[in-house]
Amino acid sequence: MTGVDPCAIPFETLFAGQQPVVLEGLARSWPIVERGLSGARQAADYIATFGGKSPVTVFTGPPEISGRFHYNADASGMNFTSGRAPLGEILKRILANGGSADEPAIYVGSADIDRFLSGFRAENDLPLDHPDFGFKPPLVSLWIGNRTTAAAHYDMSHNVACCLVGQRRFTLFPPDQIANLYPGPLEPTPAGQVVTMVDLKQPDLRLYPRFAQAMATALVAELEPGDVLYYPALWWHQVDALAAFNVMANYWWNPVPAYIDSPQTTLLHALLSLRDRPEGEKAAWRELFDYYVFGDAGQAGEHLPGHARGPLGPMDEMTARRLRAQVLNRLNR
Repeated sequence: MTGVDPCAIPFETLFAGQQPVVLEGLARSWPIVERGLSGARQAADYIATFGGKSPVTVFTGPPEISGRFHYNADASGMNFTSGRAPLGEILKRILANGGSADEPAIYVGSADIDRFLSGFRAENDLPLDHPDFGFKPPLVSLWIGNRTTAAAHYDMSHNVACCLVGQRRFTLFPPDQIANLYPGPLEPTPAGQVVTMVDLKQPDLRLYPRFAQAMATALVAELEPGDVLYYPALWWHQVDALAAFNVMANYWWNPVPAYIDSPQTTLLHALLSLRDRPEGEKAAWRELFDYYVFGDAGQAGEHLPGHARGPLGPMDEMTARRLRAQVLNRLNR
């Protein structure tokens, strides 16, 4: 999508489509983008003025991982280490390496801008003027590194990703491709989310034959400085940072009140309570879930008096608290 007015982003159209969309040049006028087009050092110096002394989490991998943060060979651990260091020092380390082929991979991921870079958003920000952002403020994060790869994974939140310095390649897969992406362990994970076990750059189709079906559905977005990518929650995405110095900002949000719990918790409990039941029981439970959860939200309670609906009626903070207490009580038996 080209020619989008930064003050009139078509969020309604984007959200209705529920498909990834690139908004070319939407953040082109941001000061960080202007600095980056002048050079990596200019961009790094600009970032450091907002929080160079703030310690952030940094991932470092040896040259032999080729920037791909993942598991080691037998999945007994990770192929990188993590630690904390002042942001200014990390920026200097990346610049000092100069993009050489034998440099270590360095990656600062999901650094909360409001916490670590106070004042940055006053100069570099999107106008979030849609009701979906009104439930709770989006988490706005900065991602900095050299040539790195975040293996394909999904997030539970909707995402707007802004390429600010360098270039990024997003390879995206719809949620229904999960089986063809061969997800790794639920824990541990490289950075909190389940990732594919397939190396997209060198896929082993002998080990992962269904991955060919996933690639047939893949969407690839090549982002230049100032380009912005929207994609919905639960879309799988691999992110390749392609330059010697790369900076990205992103916005994560869910259009639900804060008292609504994470579905990931539901998934984990379903593994405990449903997965290993007989197939006939599982089929019956699928009907119950369709009725109470995945179907029309009002159907299950519409025939009951309002005072008797409880959690079958509209969810509010008090109802959520009571329901959560019931769940905790059952789990603690």
